[in-house]
Amino acid sequence: MKTKFQIIVTTFACFAYLSAKAQVQHLPLDSVIASVAYNPLLQAYAAKIGAQDAYATGAKSLDAPKIGAGQYMVPYQFNPNGGSFMIQAEQMFINPAKLRAKEDYMKGISKVTAEDKNYLKNQLVAQAKQYYYERVVLEKKMALLQHTQSLLEYMLKDANIRLTYGKEKLSNIYKAKADLYELDNTRDQLNNEIIQKNILLNTLMNRDKQTVFLVDTAIVLNNYESAPTDTATLANARSDIKSINRNIELQQLSAKMEYSKRKPDFGIQAGHMFSYGGMANQYILMASVTIPIVPWASKEYKANLKGIRYEAKELQQRKMDVLNQAQGQLASIRTDIVSKKKQIGNYQQNIIPALQNGYKTALLAYDQNTGDLPSVLIIIKDLQTSRMNALDRLQELLTLQVAYERENETAALPLNNQNK
Repeated sequence: MKTKFQIIVTTFACFAYLSAKAQVQHLPLDSVIASVAYNPLLQAYAAKIGAQDAYATGAKSLDAPKIGAGQYMVPYQFNPNGGSFMIQAEQMFINPAKLRAKEDYMKGISKVTAEDKNYLKNQLVAQAKQYYYERVVLEKKMALLQHTQSLLEYMLKDANIRLTYGKEKLSNIYKAKADLYELDNTRDQLNNEIIQKNILLNTLMNRDKQTVFLVDTAIVLNNYESAPTDTATLANARSDIKSINRNIELQQLSAKMEYSKRKPDFGIQAGHMFSYGGMANQYILMASVTIPIVPWASKEYKANLKGIRYEAKELQQRKMDVLNQAQGQLASIRTDIVSKKKQIGNYQQNIIPALQNGYKTALLAYDQNTGDLPSVLIIIKDLQTSRMNALDRLQELLTLQVAYERENETAALPLNNQNK
């Protein structure tokens, strides 16, 4: 009866665990990247762009008209036949070329902000990839710990059986237990890091920071080390280069706006006078034009045009520097990728297989009573350390891949993919 009750309880516990696991959301990398668009900082940039576009719609507005009324040419000494009452209106018309230049300049501001937003998005996406890959590698390390735990539990069980027959030392069993308990500390550390990565990813996605989700542990390694660096493609892909180009265009629009100040503005003034004492009514109708080309008025915009030319030159030099730095960074990353792949290949093809063979040999010797338990435990620990080191190299390789994609600012297109 007791056994039957235990079976029922265990069954319900299994169903509850599977149900809870099924409710945990599974997030592939593409979904995480897509959710980065909800980051508050990107939303702030979108609002800023909307504001700048809204400001541009009023660029062609004219100055408000002036309306006045009052006594006109009325003598201080009272005279019923002197002076009149006048109403007056005045309107200035800004040169249409100035208005067009101002509108184009204000529209250009939002284009710069849009590229700045794209640059920020690229940085946030790179962060999301980095945290996601770190979370994936942590999951692989957790699976490795479980495998090592299984090996140690098997050895401990075998050693306990041998102890009953006097074929094993109690100190060796304590050593195996210590190695097993040490895995708990490592597991707790890895769990803590997984929780931190979850919080960081949820923060980037603007979600509840404590939301738990599963990741896709399949990793795609791209052969970026064989991809050439095309300067033209790089300039067309990077949003910071585009932002500089937009700033150069904005300087050109600013120059046009300054140059348009050479053009005159026009005004019209109209007034009507109601004369006192039966005198005839009178009116005023006058037109006016500004003369901005006079030396004392043209000095400012000429100086501004000269300054704008220097600023455009500075932007061109900055663009060349960014391209130069990006090319050097990409070349360095490609070299590092080659080195990391060689190290991972050495672990997978040589070091780990050799340690596995060493483990099998030590285990066989232990089963045949020609070896001892500490030798097997040392091999198990060395095997785990090498596998952990291989995963560390994998994490470094993924970090380089993220850095390459961030510098190249392009979607990760598989090039002779290798699935790990």
